[in-house]
Formats: sequence, C-alpha cells, structure tokens
Amino acid sequence: MSDDHYSEILRRDPRAERIARNRLHALHVAVSVGGQATEVRGPSGLLRKNPHTVGFTGPNGIKRIDRLKGNAVAIKNGRRNAPGSQEALLPLHVIAEPAFTIVVVPDMVGGRLTAHDKDVLGQAHKLARAIEADSNETGVVMVVAFGVCKEENFDKAGVDRLLLLDSAEYEGYCPEQQIAALAQVEVRFKPKYWLFPDSVHGGTDLGSRLAARLGERPVAQAWQVDTKISICRGAGGSVDITRATPRLLMLAEECANPIDESRHEVLPVAWESIPVVSPQLLDKGQVAVDPNAIPLAEAEFILSAGNGINNWDQFHTIAAALGATEGASRVAVDDGYMPRFRQVGASGTWVTARVYLAVGISGAIQHMQGIGQCDKVVTINTDAGCDMVKRADLSVIGDSETVLGELLSLIEMFRQQPHQSQNSVSNSVKNAVENGAKEGAENAA
Repeated sequence: MSDDHYSEILRRDPRAERIARNRLHALHVAVSVGGQATEVRGPSGLLRKNPHTVGFTGPNGIKRIDRLKGNAVAIKNGRRNAPGSQEALLPLHVIAEPAFTIVVVPDMVGGRLTAHDKDVLGQAHKLARAIEADSNETGVVMVVAFGVCKEENFDKAGVDRLLLLDSAEYEGYCPEQQIAALAQVEVRFKPKYWLFPDSVHGGTDLGSRLAARLGERPVAQAWQVDTKISICRGAGGSVDITRATPRLLMLAEECANPIDESRHEVLPVAWESIPVVSPQLLDKGQVAVDPNAIPLAEAEFILSAGNGINNWDQFHTIAAALGATEGASRVAVDDGYMPRFRQVGASGTWVTARVYLAVGISGAIQHMQGIGQCDKVVTINTDAGCDMVKRADLSVIGDSETVLGELLSLIEMFRQQPHQSQNSVSNSVKNAVENGAKEGAENAA
C-alpha cells in the first residue's frame, strides 16, 4: 500500500479527546478552546461539534451560541452590545449613475418605517437584482415619504434615494395631493416598478388611486414576486392567484426579507415645488375611540400591569391619560385584578404593539413570547436584572407607583401648557423619570 494512501487515513488521538471532554484537566483549554477545535471526531467516526468552543459569553455571563458568524456580539435589533465590543460596520452600497429606478411608497406609520415597509423595500431590491442580472444595468430604490419623518435608519433599510415631502399640504389624510406628487415622479423618473404595502395604513388606498391615474392593472396581496410572475393571495388567503407581474404592485407582509447586510446612500432627491391641489376630501382628524375597546392583538400602544402594581386606581388613571390599551401578566389576571381577555403572553394574547409599556412585570418566558413582535418595549421595574429589563429598549429602575405618579403629573402639566416646545417636553420627561426612579430606589432601599 502506498504512502499516499496512509496519509489520507484520518487518525484519532484518544488522549486529546479525553482531555477535550474533561473540563477540569489542566490541558483542557489548550486542547479544545485554545486550539479552536470546534469539531471532534467521535468513536463512530462522525464529526461532532464541541459546544464549549462555539459562541461567546454574553453580558450576563451566560454562554451564547454564535449563530451570526462572528457578529453575535451585537444583540438582536442593536439594543445592547457586549462590553468592549463594537457594532460591525456594514458595507456601503453606492450607485453613482443608475440606469433605472424602482419607487417604494411606504406607510410610514408614526413617521417611521414599519416592518411591512421594510419587507417591501427588500422586495424592491430583489426586483432590482433580477433586472441587473438580465440587462447588466444597475438601478436604485427610491422612497417617496409624505408628512413628518422620524426615521433614522433609512440607510440600513435599503433606501438609495429619498424624496421627502413634509410640507404642510401633506399632513393628515390628503390622497389627492399625494397622487399629484406621485404623478410628477412618474413623469420625471419613469420607474420600472411602483411598490406599495397592501395595508390599511394607506398603502392600499394610495396604490389603487395611482393605478387608476396611470391606467395600470395592479396586483394586490402579492407575496411571491419576480420580474415575470406574481403570486397573490385571494379568497381571504385560501387561494393563490398567479398572473404576469405588472408595473404597480401592492405587496403583502413578509413578501421578501428586509435588507440587513448592507448600508445605502439615502441621497436626497432635489424637487421643485409641486402645485397645491384643491382637495375634495377634507380631513377632520381621527375619530375618538376608547382604547380599551380595541382588541389587544390590534392595539398599537399597550400599558401592561404585573405583580409589581400596588395602586390599581393609579394604573387605570394613567392608562386613560396616555390613551393606552390595558394589558396584564398572568399573575395579575390570576389574582383577579384584570379580566382574562387582558392577559398578554403565549397563554393569553400575542400582541404586536408599536409601544409596549410593562409596569411591574418580571418577564416570564410565556409573556416574553407574547410580546416578541412588539416594536418598542419600555419597562418600569425595581429589579434591574429581570428578563423584562434585558428585553426592553428603555428601562426605568424604581418603584412603579412613584414613577407613574411623576408621569401623570407631567401629562397634566403638558396639557395645561400645549404651547411648550417638544424639546422642553422631552427634557421634562427625562427629568421626571429620573426623579421618579431615584425616589423609588430610595424607597425600595
């Protein structure tokens, strides 16, 4: 038998394997962790992963498996980085002279991109890549946004060009003025595709109006789209309808993966003034609705109570003052303080609120599952190490009654002085929360 044949035989080192399995051995670190031996060959000849060498140790000392290939130090959604770590800088996607344009008109609920909007942007880039593969031409994704804009991460969402129309005539419900602007975008850029989120927040209405203006036959509730074929949901989602892809698409949620591996230029689009249209529709503002009449699954702002609430009258008062829908943890429901249909969690109602304010909730696993799709989570708690504080985007450590009392006083002060600027209100909020947290900590001590 040749020497080359012998060199191809995989040979095991039983001693090294025993040391790698024994974490108390003096050479364990050098053999396994130090040598980065993430895989070992077992007695049966199969490769087995060594869990002790995979991942990293999180801020709370718990071992975490690295599923992000080296970028796992940045916790999900960028809420918290490991001590001493730096956020990975994504590559910048630059297109100097685009050959074509794909226009996305997002809902921008509350002035920010929704998850649905980001899915639509992902679909726009998917179409752009398909066009580039067929024609060897590069294009850009342009967003046309109306009204007040508070979004700060257009670059990470995949926006190459941004046309922001935030003047007074675009405030509130003004579809006629918006269609006039989109018609001028059509004349100037001649987009390859128009993309709208098929939603009740305005995308469906605006997309239908533009389709009528351009004489296009759009697709609705499209969830699988390429440059040739679109598959749409019909009959309440029970039937798939296939048709050729038109220029104007109204897309369902999760139609594509959002952009998460690159940054984009977000170059502003210079635009001359658009003639003001005399509206036939007059916006009278939003209809007043009792927040507690809104089902938890549909509520956008939820104030949720847990075992840490002692003053329930204060809780109901602050919920009414904030205009928030009331929710509760299982403990509060089991104790009889809240009805069963107010329970949030895997054993209650799964919620998708844009703001979820948890007061006195430690964060059981079932509750954390129920709020997994919430956009922003704020918590008030006396335990700085509880799971809800780790999950929250903003945490106030202090007694709930004290903090809520300060917040209620601030709301009353704000309503008495509606003329004060937003900056002064923000500073007042910050000071009130800090004072409430400080007093609550002193009381707890």
